[in-house]
Amino acid sequence: MSVLEVNNIIKKFGDYTAVGGVSFNVEKGRIMGVLGPNGAGKTTTIRMINNILMPDEGIISIFGEKVSYDLQNRIGYLPEERGLYKKVKVIDQLVYFAQLKGMSKSEATEKGKLWLRRVDASDWETKKIQELSKGMQQKVQFISTILHDPELLILDEPFSGFDPLNVELLKRIILDLKDEGKTILLSTHVMEQAEQMCDDIVLISKGRHIRSGNLREIKKSFGKDTVVMEFDGDDSFLNTFNGLKFVNRSKNRVEFRITNNELTLKEIIKLALESVDLFKFELVEPSLREIFIDLVSDKEEVNNDK
Repeated sequence: MSVLEVNNIIKKFGDYTAVGGVSFNVEKGRIMGVLGPNGAGKTTTIRMINNILMPDEGIISIFGEKVSYDLQNRIGYLPEERGLYKKVKVIDQLVYFAQLKGMSKSEATEKGKLWLRRVDASDWETKKIQELSKGMQQKVQFISTILHDPELLILDEPFSGFDPLNVELLKRIILDLKDEGKTILLSTHVMEQAEQMCDDIVLISKGRHIRSGNLREIKKSFGKDTVVMEFDGDDSFLNTFNGLKFVNRSKNRVEFRITNNELTLKEIIKLALESVDLFKFELVEPSLREIFIDLVSDKEEVNNDK
């Protein structure tokens, strides 16, 4: 069952088209990634889903109904631009936002304290927001998004500003919420995060829908054309080959794609064994980042040919 349906939405600001025909569905209990570089139109799309902006064309449905303010208590929205009251105590702020979503003060207070403990922040309860670091404030904002137990979570760049440890903490919480049956729309420009978490994706570039669908199936459709090598020695022997596109290249590890159909893996392995101590040579699917680059490049070539 689709919790969210976005059908060919368009949004213009004067002569500028911020979103030009984006469509996708989000199924119940799944994580959908809205992916693209900064400026791709992700936030504008999310604001239309949250009824902050109205699409010029197209239809958005949530829980089978046309999007409206009446549905907001069933949604948790974490905006890209965080907004907290600087001089208000943490627990008071959490209770206030939860009450706006229909929770009682007592229930909001109890659950707010539980969530603060879960994110290792019990001692922040009576501190004012302005006393907290940016990362701490981000945690409070996240708790305020999920405290009223929404069915649909819409998270716009949720990991922005977090250090690696807190990124992992937030990932675990989001995946736990999915296991509880929540439906999650996750916007990010970091492809690696989406690859680790999302069931489905929609790729957007310059406001245009590039591709959407099941992440596993999209990756599978590109086949295994990427080589990962780990070794000890000098990798300059790779420079002798024409038709290698390097994705990552460091001292003892290299990742590349073969773009020359006449070049064989046998040739590369043979020279690698002669040149370095080879620990790993694996043919894998391309990363989501590489797939996005390929799809965007193909789309631009088609548009340029028109």
